[in-house]
Amino acid sequence: MPLSRSGVPEHGGAHRAPAGAGALLVTPAHRRHEAGDPPSFGLYLHVPFCSARCIYCDFNTYIDLHHLTERYVRALVREIRLVGEMLDHRAAHTIFFGGGTPSLLKPAHVAAILDACAAAFALSSDVEITLEANPESTTRELLRALRHAGVNRLSLGVQSFDDGLLRFLGRLHTAHRAQEAVEWARAAGFDNINLDLMYGLPGQSEEMWRRSLDEALRLAPEHLSLYALTVEPGTPLHRHVTGGHVELPADETAAAQYEWARERLEAAGYAHYEISNWARHQGEALTPSLASRHNLLYWRNQEYAGLGAGAHSYVNSMRYANLKRPEHYIAAVERGEIADDVPAPALDPRTLDPIDPDLAMREHMILGLRLVREGVAFADFERRHGVGLEARFGRVIARLVADGWLEHLPDRVRLTRRSHLVANRVFVEFL
Repeated sequence: MPLSRSGVPEHGGAHRAPAGAGALLVTPAHRRHEAGDPPSFGLYLHVPFCSARCIYCDFNTYIDLHHLTERYVRALVREIRLVGEMLDHRAAHTIFFGGGTPSLLKPAHVAAILDACAAAFALSSDVEITLEANPESTTRELLRALRHAGVNRLSLGVQSFDDGLLRFLGRLHTAHRAQEAVEWARAAGFDNINLDLMYGLPGQSEEMWRRSLDEALRLAPEHLSLYALTVEPGTPLHRHVTGGHVELPADETAAAQYEWARERLEAAGYAHYEISNWARHQGEALTPSLASRHNLLYWRNQEYAGLGAGAHSYVNSMRYANLKRPEHYIAAVERGEIADDVPAPALDPRTLDPIDPDLAMREHMILGLRLVREGVAFADFERRHGVGLEARFGRVIARLVADGWLEHLPDRVRLTRRSHLVANRVFVEFL
């Protein structure tokens, strides 16, 4: 049940601006769910184009297919409309442009895609619209246009504020350009910005990591995502490591960087709400208001439609994915043939994965426990599955509590602080 970005990660009568002409408008007819209601469904929109391929990347991305952009956007708009019709114009609370590099799209492309979303789905009045951007592909003008088109949350793939590490990773921007991108985003009106950073990198000293995180904090983002480097088969990094050309840091080094970051961010007023994610926070709520609402759908094991080449969906107790190659995806959408039971005109039938009730309960635990403050609530589990959490997993939970990996609160279970770094040890107990 992979929930990656390309698999993370986002009807008539709508009053909406023409593509490229202005901000996304949502009419009362599209407000079945108002602000304050918990999100339950989202749209993931995959943009597979990149200017360069990072050495660690195994996402569904391409650096030589930019000539397909116009056809791809038209196909994506068509897919949105077809899927929206099949899902009876379902209410949606989040839209997430992932990739790839969505900031390579023209603002008119983004506006046209958002127009299609507003026409095909019942968008909530406070819909969260996130777009991933690489610093080198941003300009003042682009960011102003994206904000005007309706994008209200920006996720910048900074990864590091050390120029040497950026070059090693294959990133095209410099630390200075990343700083400029944040400043330009603020000037454009973005008041909800996430920065991605990576730790556990080859050659990344403790001091280098601390400088990067401190620089990120100086820029005062609303949200931070901190990811350990993973070596995926088939990537250039994997070849470098297996060939003995790159030496990975010891696990203890990465663990020390993570633990230091956890302390530093807590002192700076950020709530650690998911294993790899922090949000600025005040008050006593378990999950901060500035948490990524789209990603919360994944961690709460709620449903989402993945649109675009290779995008993954979880709809009607079924996980499935689109065809990966953009050419094949475009051709399939243009044909417009949809099976009656799966709302996906570009479906890769090999990916169909029905989720039976028992697997749904296991996934609920594995994903929900990633939320380190929220965990899995007894009432929510029973409401969704018709069986009590203790009745289904009581023995496993008791053992994990006794071993110090879980804490059992009056209304929920969640990871202990010491288990954050080894959470997979806990998750495997629910497989």
